[in-house]
Amino acid sequence: MKYVSLMVFISCSFIFLSKLVHSSEWPYPQDTPQIKPINVGMASDRPVDISRFLQARGPSRATMNKQGSLVAYISNVTGVPQVWLLSLEGGQTTQLTYGNGVTFYRWHPDGEHIVYGADNEGNEREAYYLIAKDGLSEEVLLEHSNAYRVFGDFDQQGQQFTYASTERNGRDFDIYLLDLNASTNKPKMIYQSEFGFYPRQWQPKGKLSIVTEVVGEDGANVYLLNTQTGKMENIFKPEISSDYSQFVWSASGKAFYFTSDQDGEMKSLRQYQLDTGSTTTLFSHQFDIENVQSCMQEKYLVWTTNEYGFDTLHVYEQQTKSLNTVALPDGVYSLTCSEAGKELVVRISGPATPGSLYLVDLTKQQTRLLMAPDMAGIDSQQMITPEVIEFPARDGLAINGLLYLPVIETAKLPPIVIDVHGGPTGQSRASWGPLIQYLLGQGIAVLDINVRGSTGFGKTYARLDNQEKRLDSVRDLVDALAWLKAQGKVDANEAAVMGGSYGGYMVNAVMGAYPDAFKAGLSFVGVADWVKALQTASPGLKASDRIEYGDIREQRWIDFYAKNSPVNTVHKIKAPMFYEHGVNDPRDPVTESDTMVQALRDKNIPVTYLRFPDEGHGIAKLANRITFYQQVAAFLKQHLAEER
Repeated sequence: MKYVSLMVFISCSFIFLSKLVHSSEWPYPQDTPQIKPINVGMASDRPVDISRFLQARGPSRATMNKQGSLVAYISNVTGVPQVWLLSLEGGQTTQLTYGNGVTFYRWHPDGEHIVYGADNEGNEREAYYLIAKDGLSEEVLLEHSNAYRVFGDFDQQGQQFTYASTERNGRDFDIYLLDLNASTNKPKMIYQSEFGFYPRQWQPKGKLSIVTEVVGEDGANVYLLNTQTGKMENIFKPEISSDYSQFVWSASGKAFYFTSDQDGEMKSLRQYQLDTGSTTTLFSHQFDIENVQSCMQEKYLVWTTNEYGFDTLHVYEQQTKSLNTVALPDGVYSLTCSEAGKELVVRISGPATPGSLYLVDLTKQQTRLLMAPDMAGIDSQQMITPEVIEFPARDGLAINGLLYLPVIETAKLPPIVIDVHGGPTGQSRASWGPLIQYLLGQGIAVLDINVRGSTGFGKTYARLDNQEKRLDSVRDLVDALAWLKAQGKVDANEAAVMGGSYGGYMVNAVMGAYPDAFKAGLSFVGVADWVKALQTASPGLKASDRIEYGDIREQRWIDFYAKNSPVNTVHKIKAPMFYEHGVNDPRDPVTESDTMVQALRDKNIPVTYLRFPDEGHGIAKLANRITFYQQVAAFLKQHLAEER
């Protein structure tokens, strides 16, 4: 009874606090960032200014059209993400989209058009548009609404496409079909679901669509949906949830390739035959296989292996059964090829590049640089590549990470920032990190950590923080400090912890649970109250949340998170804190950070808070990102790097 009474008191207290603080607009206008003119300094200035790192840019999300003539990609050179086009025959790149930032795009099968999505100021409620590759004609396919949408795929002729949407009840992702040739242009629901069902690849020369049902953040069930009849056939629904992804149909439409960790720890490359219902494992590896592509009418299969956060490219010729690796610069790769050409385009984000495109001749396996990044006056050769580290947690579990050490000219050890990725089933990868490279130039080391629950290290490891085990991963951050102190490469007594999204929650949690461990904490769009966060989560998260965290509709999970949420340990935080949140965030409402900030200010704990009125779950606009990172860097220099 005492426990119940205490929980009721705590819950009522926070409801009262929430109403007191948020019944009207946020009462601290100084928390709304003031965007200042950009001052990049001189190209020869050292250390390089953070605004230069943020203006160093390259292509992202590059994909080739079916004909192999054009590559589309996303660039934020205008300040917001837009679609650009590059001809493989050479010539000038051209901007295709304008207006609100693009959230996704997909080539139409004719290679002449692109469908893309755009939301309003980061609210993730997309409208869909169809635009010609010359940019001279454009039409609205689906208007903005309160529904969340997830694009599926076109049929082979490009006459119709599938997508998932919550428009029926605001929670469940039903599957819809939109016929582009219909006179009414009205979508048709073809499958009514519960929670998260998403259409993936459409069968060539057929009417079937691969559909996945979310079973946690690292699991899925797989179905085949008849797009004409709405009949759903189960393909994979194991007793122990497993990951199924990277679906690629064969050219005939009689089989498809995919990756899965069913009956194993790592994701292997497999093939499913429709006529027999049989699955064959084609390739397995000690690391996860990712980025599967079928090129030149299935003459080549290509994929990458994720090796402690660095990618390796593999090319397999089906006829000769030869398998080779292709040497490319360090980083994280994404792949795209066409049915027509012999070339593979590899987009690389690495420690020394914000985005580069390489062209790989599959027949000769020769590479050449197709598009170099704009480094904004930064010498890429001075960028620091991390070392892979591994250390034991206090319970003996091996924890992995990427350690970045600055070049220093004094005997004094550098301070350290532990950076926690989101997800929680994300992974720290060896990709472009503008803030990391800037901090290195300031003499601050960074450990990009993979606490338990991260992907890339096996299915078991990815589930070691599920539900009741949530706080074990928080403890890993403190164990990392103990290991760093023993190694003697950094000053672990001068340490901060930062992270975004789920990483923001981790910061909130560790600063309250272990108040003497870190000298400062930086939480971006993070969770403070799990009960409220899980109950009000956007539909895109609810399906996985019930497996990852427990079904918040059940009283036992309400009780668990009423006790184990950062709002209940915020009074223990001693160190200065930094918060950032977008007012339009549909994933973790801005009230999560508001509550933490208010509680800390009531205790007179120093708090810096950036509350962006025109952003959501992340910072999309360049000017906002520069302001954000400038203040992050200043905060860390103040609390860790002063007098160094």
